[in-house]
Amino acid sequence: MKKWIPHIVCAVFAIWMLSGSKPKEQVDGYKLNEFGQLPILHGGRVQPLDSYARNTLLQIRGKQTVSLRRERDKRDFEKTQDPSLVDKILDDDGDSMSAVHWLAEAAFDGEAADRRPLFEVHHPELKSMFDLSEGRKYFSWLELTNSIAELEHEAERVRAIEDEQRSPFDKQLARLHRAMGLYHRTKNSFRIEGSPDFAGELELFQQVIPAGLKAAHSGTDPSQWNSREIAILSELFQRYQQLKGMALPWILPPLEKTEEGEGWANLGEGLLRSMQTAEVHPMAMQYAKMATAWQKDSAGDFNNAVSGAAGWLKSKEHGNLLKKAGMEVKFNALEPFYRSMVVYVTALVLVFVYWLNYKPGFRDTAVWLVGLAFVAHTIGLIFRMVLEGRPPVTNLYSSAVFVGWGAVGLSFLLERVFRGGLGMAVASVVGFCTLIIAHHLSLSGDTLEMLQAVLDTNFWLATHVVIITLGYSAMFVAGFLAIIYVVRGVFTTKLDSTTGKSLVRMVYAIVCFSTLASLVGTVLGGIWADQSWGRFWGWDPKENGALMIVIWCAVILHARWGGMIRERGLMATAIFGNVVTSYSWFGVNMLGVGLHSYGFMDKAFPWLMGFVGSQLILITLACLPWRYWASREALAPASALNGEAKESDGNAGAGGKALAGA
Repeated sequence: MKKWIPHIVCAVFAIWMLSGSKPKEQVDGYKLNEFGQLPILHGGRVQPLDSYARNTLLQIRGKQTVSLRRERDKRDFEKTQDPSLVDKILDDDGDSMSAVHWLAEAAFDGEAADRRPLFEVHHPELKSMFDLSEGRKYFSWLELTNSIAELEHEAERVRAIEDEQRSPFDKQLARLHRAMGLYHRTKNSFRIEGSPDFAGELELFQQVIPAGLKAAHSGTDPSQWNSREIAILSELFQRYQQLKGMALPWILPPLEKTEEGEGWANLGEGLLRSMQTAEVHPMAMQYAKMATAWQKDSAGDFNNAVSGAAGWLKSKEHGNLLKKAGMEVKFNALEPFYRSMVVYVTALVLVFVYWLNYKPGFRDTAVWLVGLAFVAHTIGLIFRMVLEGRPPVTNLYSSAVFVGWGAVGLSFLLERVFRGGLGMAVASVVGFCTLIIAHHLSLSGDTLEMLQAVLDTNFWLATHVVIITLGYSAMFVAGFLAIIYVVRGVFTTKLDSTTGKSLVRMVYAIVCFSTLASLVGTVLGGIWADQSWGRFWGWDPKENGALMIVIWCAVILHARWGGMIRERGLMATAIFGNVVTSYSWFGVNMLGVGLHSYGFMDKAFPWLMGFVGSQLILITLACLPWRYWASREALAPASALNGEAKESDGNAGAGGKALAGA
């Protein structure tokens, strides 16, 4: 029975990972899944409403769901809001609202959406400015609009301050201002906010357009025109002109099939175009019917409007957009990277348990789980490549995903050769950490965004980014294997001689691979640069960072071959490779200069510095004399055990004594 336990555990996790592949078909009778598959244009690419909703919520709330549990008390709400709404709010309970459900509510019932605890406010001064409760973290739009004028004034002040000079209060105020602006524009992207019957309004608009156009082109005295129709048309023109400047996603596709991404319009622009064509865009009418049906709580009418929108898209040969949007919705529901993170952590716990009792069942289960997570990780990468039509690395987010994938694959191969759980530990740690990094990068917006102009792709770019990113993966694998050697050697007695020698061989082999991948990737990058920019090398910070990895790999290998470092020295230099690689990967983007300066996040800087600091501490531990190592009996040479004064592991000269002693 025991031999089946790893398979059973893996099967349970596989079922859990697949459970998200089918989103709810209906919520309270509304076909929100089909609504979420309707394509729009945003951020330069066609995407489903489901993706827009998720990315918007991430930017506003930091999560892809909205809590339905009430996060305010009656007293706080009554201070600034209409007391008649309190009872309705108090009845609001449940677990969470999906992103597409939230989008539908925000688009078609702004009053209800305004009461959701959506905006994060935790700075005491900011809470004081809005007179908010100290015991809460998230607040609604209605609770914040009482000080909107002061917020606008403060935001104007903050805009004049450089990012690095902003205080924590300034940073959170700017973030809150952006989040509220994004929310307000999203609410006004599908209908005119406050319109009780948007479908009826567009039908009236459709009726008065011909009369208005006829009067405008008749050449008669304006006093002879039908004043009622002209007044209606004039009022609606002003409303739609305002909507044009506010609506964010472009939800109206071209009336005829064109190249993907061409001919789209936001709702306001599309309605203004109707005054020239004398016909309201069919998709605008369908969205208006959805809005009216939602306000009347008519799920049947809402579903009919959604089906009507999908049918019109198919009739105009936009069926490929629906198909692609449907694939992306399935990818969103599957959440392969989030679920892989959970499995990686579980596998790491099992590896730790295995190291405590050395029962093979725990290691075998960890191997199966890492294999399962790696499959999900791979499926996620392939899905993204198909959706983008691009190589796997196109921005910082995708590079984080790919670095983790490459590291897990290399670690899996190491585990097949050396066993002992070492490869699985590195796979779990690096896989989890890189996906966490990717998650935080996703908070800035759409991760399937169009390529940066500097990355206008060709064959050499595609091969360059893939190979050099594999070099990043390899360096991190070597570095984390070295961390295992140092931590287990210094703090435990569990690192025996056989395991220590296996770790040394693994680190050496991975550094050799990283040297090759980094060198080839850098050369391919030079070829691409020569074709794109007319020069092979320009000492750009990103180019210098890539060269630093190659040079540091060469330093490690030459120091090892020359006897300047041995086991502990190899581990110390491999750990410093984490520092070099992290700088090349993220640090150069923070300089804000160079052709490769893209994807900057100021929040990443303290985390990067913290990571560098942790690596320097580990390097210091690696260079400690043998007497401070708990596993010194198994690892230290006889000369070191006989006396620290004779510890030399290979004479490195005066300049390299610390590492040579390692």
